[in-house]
Amino acid sequence: MVSVHCFSATTIQGEEKSLADYKGKVLLIVNTASKCGFTPQYEGLQKLYDTYHDQGFEILGFPSNQFMNQEPGSNEDIEQFCQLNYGVTFPMFSKIDVRGSDAHPLFQYLTDQAPGIVSKNVKWNFTKFLVNRDGQVVSRYAPKTAPKQIEEAIEKELN
Repeated sequence: MVSVHCFSATTIQGEEKSLADYKGKVLLIVNTASKCGFTPQYEGLQKLYDTYHDQGFEILGFPSNQFMNQEPGSNEDIEQFCQLNYGVTFPMFSKIDVRGSDAHPLFQYLTDQAPGIVSKNVKWNFTKFLVNRDGQVVSRYAPKTAPKQIEEAIEKELN
């Protein structure tokens, strides 16, 4: 059965990482950007991570520059920005495309499993996908959905 565990991605430090390493964990996969109106969501995401990480929860951040050039920096710039401004300690990955013909296969899978209301494409930065412990997509959340609003769904998947 296909799941997010079938994919791999390059970490922000440049290492190839199999998402099978996250088997048994509840995941929140988010496409991010440093110069977006939703960028302050990093703070809420980090709070979720701090609260639930010890219970088997991971957030995987995937920077993308596909929306009005809001992630123009290098991977090093992005990593430094996230750590300095928001104290991000959850795993971040290399900048990727999240929609279109060059979309990373993980995001092709995520959008196939949880299409949006108008189209299946990721429409903007900070679209979030909640994935259960078996690697199956449970829910998709719009960019404007604050991390705090997802807390109940995360708790449900953890229990």
